Amino acid sequence: MGLSLILSRRLLPRWHGLLQCCNIKSENSTRRLWMSTCTRCDVLQRSICGEDSISLGEAVREQHGKDESVHRCCPPDMVVFPRCVEEVSALAKVCHRHRLPIIPFGTGTGLEGGVSAMKGGVCFSLRNMDQILDLHQEDFDVTVEPGVTRKALNAYLRDTGLWFPVDPGADASLCGMAATSASGTNAVRYGTMRENVINLEVVLADGTIIYTAGKGRHPRKTSAGYNLTNLFVGSEGTLGIITKTTLRLFGIPEAMVSAVCSFPSVQDAIDSTVQILQAGVPIARIEFLDDVMIDACNRFSCLSYPVRPTLFLEFHGSEQSLEEQVNRTVTASSLLGISLEAENELENSLWTISWSMNVSTTEDITQSNRGSDFQWAQDAETRNRLWKARHDAWYAALALRPGCKAYATDVCVPLSRLSQIIVETKEDMIENRLTGPIAGHVGDGNFHCLILVDPNDPEELHRVHLFTERLARLALAMDGTCTGEHGVGLGKRALLCEEMGPMTIQVMQGLKDTLDPNNVMNPGKILEPREL
Repeated sequence: MGLSLILSRRLLPRWHGLLQCCNIKSENSTRRLWMSTCTRCDVLQRSICGEDSISLGEAVREQHGKDESVHRCCPPDMVVFPRCVEEVSALAKVCHRHRLPIIPFGTGTGLEGGVSAMKGGVCFSLRNMDQILDLHQEDFDVTVEPGVTRKALNAYLRDTGLWFPVDPGADASLCGMAATSASGTNAVRYGTMRENVINLEVVLADGTIIYTAGKGRHPRKTSAGYNLTNLFVGSEGTLGIITKTTLRLFGIPEAMVSAVCSFPSVQDAIDSTVQILQAGVPIARIEFLDDVMIDACNRFSCLSYPVRPTLFLEFHGSEQSLEEQVNRTVTASSLLGISLEAENELENSLWTISWSMNVSTTEDITQSNRGSDFQWAQDAETRNRLWKARHDAWYAALALRPGCKAYATDVCVPLSRLSQIIVETKEDMIENRLTGPIAGHVGDGNFHCLILVDPNDPEELHRVHLFTERLARLALAMDGTCTGEHGVGLGKRALLCEEMGPMTIQVMQGLKDTLDPNNVMNPGKILEPREL
């Protein structure tokens, strides 16, 4: 019934025109041909995934036509809920045969309108494919289906001593994270999705199933053939549907500690970041929040940090390295005349003292840049509260202007240009009367302005649009990129052309045409739209 409705909208005019060309004037003949074809499609549809795995309801379609971005809702004509790769493949073949757009959907946490059904079509909601498969503890990898989220995987891994560290903040689906090449707060140490995906199972536009590194293969490295895995990582559903991903895992750090340090200026905070990285400090996270953002987080998460440019830092290490550091601390303490009793107290406080040594270089650097003393978060509860506040920055920003929407910029520049672009960005926002807290993964040169805008104010919307264009082009002028981790989606297609140049875009379009000649895979995203 569902596919019949879509086909009736799309194919009846074509059939009617064809019949007219053949001088068949009978309306009944047209209707009989249409009903016959749709009946066959209905039978095929039910045989693939059953009536209970298909929805035409308006509420369900609207839910699947929008993500967390400011882009308007564009619902699909139908939502299907396949339960296995075979069903995904069979449904894709039907859509490909009738040139119906296919829009993959994970959890809807994207920020660039990547799930909007610009031309209608069929949304493939992959939530029912939620199995964790093929955990290889000794090989440090795991294979998951697209309904598995980041938090669900780490909960599953908790007793194995392993974890998956890529953390974009939202509890996104892991295959969706691969599709957008997501990263987040841990990328400075553990890399982005692009560095942590080993293999992908992908259903192409015509229903063909491929394995980008070979079926079942999960080597730690390879130089075999073209790197198809990284072709699909970041493709945002425009080349195929990711139905499995094999991910690199890491050992859970034996010890972690977090710290907060505030600065009198943005320049001081960013200079500290660059110098910490140059010193080779093995830092796991280093996040920047400007004064507006830390004020919003204080209010939203009931914190009390100084309202100044701030760094959130986290260090990961092993107990062995900590013991070595404590030994150096005890030796140093004896040279300084500290008593044996004090030495014993230091040894019994292994956690605190070892981390003091581990971050001594960082403290020296921050204090040389007029940073405050570190405020420590050592126990798990305090650390989790700190990083939850950072991950809730989006909602903290929204709370500054209730009823408004937020648009997140996502530029990324070389570290040497980071302080300049942040300072100029803040000046631009002040000059143009915009409210936009800044938070960023500054260890990667990536930051976000969370611009608050009244969707019912056309003049403000226009100012926001002009600001985001200026910021993106400023990043490009500094040899950076218009998007560090959110993807291109709908809003950055023109900027992508400026960033890549016409010849590179032509190569991308050629790849798209080869893998998806009918342009049914998430049409209108990444590349400028073409007619079906």
